[in-house]
Amino acid sequence: MQPGDGTERILQFNLIALVIVGLLISTSWAEDRLFDPSKLKMFVDELPDMPKILGFDVVSGVPKSKALKIGMFEKKWKFHRDLPPTPVFAYGVSKHAATVPGPTIEALHGIDTYVTWHNHLPKKHILPWDPTIPTATPADKKGIPTVVHLHGGIDEPESDGHANSWFTAGFKARGTTWTKKKYHYHNQQHPGNLWYHDHAMGLTRVNLLAGLIGAYVIRHPEVEAPLGLPQGDEFDRPLVVFDRSFRSDGSLYMNSTGNNPSIHPQWQPEYFGDAIVVNGKAWPRMTVRRRKYRFRIINASNARFFRFFFTNGLGFIHVGSDSAYLNEPVMTNAILLGPSEIADVVVDFSKSKNGIAILANDAPYPYPSGDPVNEANSKVLKFIILRRHEVDTWRVPKKLMEYPRPNLSGASFTRYIAMYEYTSDIDEPTHLYLNGKPYEAPATETPKVGATEVWNIINLTEDNHPLHIHLGLFVALDQTELVNADEFKSCMTKLNDAIKCQISKYARGKKIEVPAYEKGWKNVFKMRPGAVTRILVRFSYIHSNASYPFDATSQPGYVYHCHILDHEDNAMMRPLKFSN
Repeated sequence: MQPGDGTERILQFNLIALVIVGLLISTSWAEDRLFDPSKLKMFVDELPDMPKILGFDVVSGVPKSKALKIGMFEKKWKFHRDLPPTPVFAYGVSKHAATVPGPTIEALHGIDTYVTWHNHLPKKHILPWDPTIPTATPADKKGIPTVVHLHGGIDEPESDGHANSWFTAGFKARGTTWTKKKYHYHNQQHPGNLWYHDHAMGLTRVNLLAGLIGAYVIRHPEVEAPLGLPQGDEFDRPLVVFDRSFRSDGSLYMNSTGNNPSIHPQWQPEYFGDAIVVNGKAWPRMTVRRRKYRFRIINASNARFFRFFFTNGLGFIHVGSDSAYLNEPVMTNAILLGPSEIADVVVDFSKSKNGIAILANDAPYPYPSGDPVNEANSKVLKFIILRRHEVDTWRVPKKLMEYPRPNLSGASFTRYIAMYEYTSDIDEPTHLYLNGKPYEAPATETPKVGATEVWNIINLTEDNHPLHIHLGLFVALDQTELVNADEFKSCMTKLNDAIKCQISKYARGKKIEVPAYEKGWKNVFKMRPGAVTRILVRFSYIHSNASYPFDATSQPGYVYHCHILDHEDNAMMRPLKFSN
């Protein structure tokens, strides 16, 4: 280096630049710093009851159909007493009234509910997303695509919330299968528990993580009242449970770097948060009387399974699973609930020997072979039980609803659905497929309306996948472990044909019986890894022989998919098209 040639000044400038970059990086790191969940005291917030919206009017004592307008808003939400307010996306009739989860919509069997879902969201997302997976993208790259799916609803394709029927604020940009603004929910199906959530192509995981979820209940007083189950706002409560992580500034944390960043800059195979949120509050508390309560528990997590149990030994009396009542109640000490599954249970607090009951969780994540729970994600909700004993007028009858038993002789078709996970050179997942096909490939599942079919779900991955079938209801019949699974998987990877790969030769391992509380009619079930799960699917009502009051063959059709949202987005979803 020669004096006066400017090199010294350049070196000084580069040194200053490096210091500035270092400061920016450290500042960025500080901004990205995770909030330590152990610093948040548990059970300090009261369990909220979400706002209620009736999906019907009553005119001169007669229920009539009703049209609702529900918006999606960006706002700040307080998840915990000691956590700064969190920017979220929330459903509500106004920005001020919007909540996370959104309002509980109460519909009446046989009375139509119409909802116009309005997108009031900003031009840019509050969370990172990945354009390298199939994603809803407006032509001008502005606005956040959303579309609402009523999970468990038996409704027309145009109102099902098809992933490509998305729209941005003011309906300015619309997806290729968008048809109309006002959705029609017929509510002609059996009474039970549903929930609504975003379903936009490639953005479902981030839009739900941002807060776009809510409960929907179809009531049928004529058949439900005689059961004598707990009812009324105090004793009948939806519990929407999900996991989240937060930054130190209170904002939601989601990974901004993928597990294969050279392939997918942001996408990771599962999202897990350490804070367990119930009805919008992290680890809340609820004071209860010594009597029976009904809880409609919805697992609204992206990927987390919960195995719920009470630390004081209290049990659960199951009266329903997903959207349907069971034929008879089932008593258990624990509930395994995959993402999007619903457990409808009665808890009798008069049976408690002490004044505290903590709803806890011990499901590994990812399920079933992932990490064990920690202090934060092993606790869910604290019940403080009042000492005074009282007369309890609620009961749980020996018989609930008489829905048809699964009848294999009525099945008109048998299908094989294989689940695949694909990995990169570093053995990290890159994407997942059903039947080895991307979503865009032509539909191969084309049942007839009203048909009953047998589906054999072959899980060739290491994860448990909760499979959700739109429109259909099904009964899980049995699960059979594969023998010589690697040999069978090798054949399936080459041929993608269960018959040619002689599935009967491999599906002869240990039989796993379906738990009694999950033997009813469901719309989601946990597909065990390395096993074949046999389900009987029905594309018709279970409570009557009536035909659908809509054309299920119309466009854009339906879908079926894994309900681990990170899998669904990339790209574990396939079209489901019907014929007459």
